[in-house]
Amino acid sequence: MSEKFDAIIIGAGVIGTCLAYELAKSGKSVLSLDRLPTSGYGSTAASCAIIRTYYSSLDTCALAYEGWFYWKNWADYIGTEDESGLIKYHDTGTLIVKTPHNDYMRKILTLMDQINCPYEHLTPAEMKEKLPIIDTHQFEPVKRPEDDDFGVPTGEAINGGVYFPRGGYVSDPQLAAHNGQRAAEAHGAQFRFNSNVTEIRQQGGHVIGVTLEDGTEIDAPVVVNVAGPHSSKVNEMAGVLEEMKMTTRALRHEVAHVPSPEGFDFEKDGMVMSDSDAGVYCRPELGNHILIGSEDPKCDTQEWVDPDNFDDSFSEQWNVQVLRQAQRFPEMGVPSQAKGVVSLYDVTKDWVPIYDKSSLGGFYLAIGTSGNQFKNAPVAAKMMTKLITECEAGRDHDTDPVQFHLENVAHELSMGVFSRNREVSTESSFTVLG
Repeated sequence: MSEKFDAIIIGAGVIGTCLAYELAKSGKSVLSLDRLPTSGYGSTAASCAIIRTYYSSLDTCALAYEGWFYWKNWADYIGTEDESGLIKYHDTGTLIVKTPHNDYMRKILTLMDQINCPYEHLTPAEMKEKLPIIDTHQFEPVKRPEDDDFGVPTGEAINGGVYFPRGGYVSDPQLAAHNGQRAAEAHGAQFRFNSNVTEIRQQGGHVIGVTLEDGTEIDAPVVVNVAGPHSSKVNEMAGVLEEMKMTTRALRHEVAHVPSPEGFDFEKDGMVMSDSDAGVYCRPELGNHILIGSEDPKCDTQEWVDPDNFDDSFSEQWNVQVLRQAQRFPEMGVPSQAKGVVSLYDVTKDWVPIYDKSSLGGFYLAIGTSGNQFKNAPVAAKMMTKLITECEAGRDHDTDPVQFHLENVAHELSMGVFSRNREVSTESSFTVLG
């Protein structure tokens, strides 16, 4: 006889576990399934877990700023103990280089003013006071190391920067997912790992449950796809791909970990930095290291892959990112041995996530989130809970989008912004910055 739950969640990353927590708090019996051994083991574990407030549109900025309040007060949000401890949020602030690529931050700062998010303009000299290891020469346009002019300044100085005091990072993203799991379990949710879903069962245009690889059938009138880089495969299983304008793909990416320059404690005195002049972003990493990721400049090739068959070893891209960062931190040095992470993003055409229902009744989507949605996990979970509750009560979200109130930011957000059937956002950066 099949087991029965009110809702099944496919995927136990940070968004999946926060969603299990929120649905369980709302009174639903919840089962979370993941094909991996434990929560947060997949793309969440590989996340850079940066908490920032700046995006390309008002709604996405407001959502991100709302998320900051949850990370700043994480223990209050989780509301329970975890035998592994709770994550530490490092509120270092974020420093953004003003460039033509980001319109010298003019548009973004207009959005920040609308949501009352504080910031501070910095001259190149003030940037160096805040981060003494920085070289403030201009290097744009972003180049690859094989270019003869790589590393040669193209201007005496960048145009300054913007510092956001409300921003930082989480040093253990997998633990954040585990915290969400423990909070969900405290409200009755169940988790099963090493459980691979092979069928989304349906009847009369509505989901009725899932079947696992071992043949186990589990019934539920609600199934939520939070499967990260495997989200497209789950959607294909459910037969909903053809009706979606906005779909997802798995993108391979590399993150480098390198030692801080000698004599500077980047772990203690560094901060999150976004630098489209050099084409990289960075943040402090444990062990006085610098974590370096790519901002996807046009001169780099994006590698779209099958999430079940990709090369997880470092490539020349690791070296490219480190050398670009060394332009900005010239005393950093380039290690001979590559360290860091090779993993996958789950990405939509415009890098804006899908938080939505689907054409299959009871089948919901929280996908296309990798790379820039870790920071939004608690808020996304609350939004999805409201969406599911209202749609299951009969609301037609496609014609009458659910509205969500961001209580800390005092902003009304239409979840239609994250529709699977939206047009590609012309406001997007079309990069990991969203």
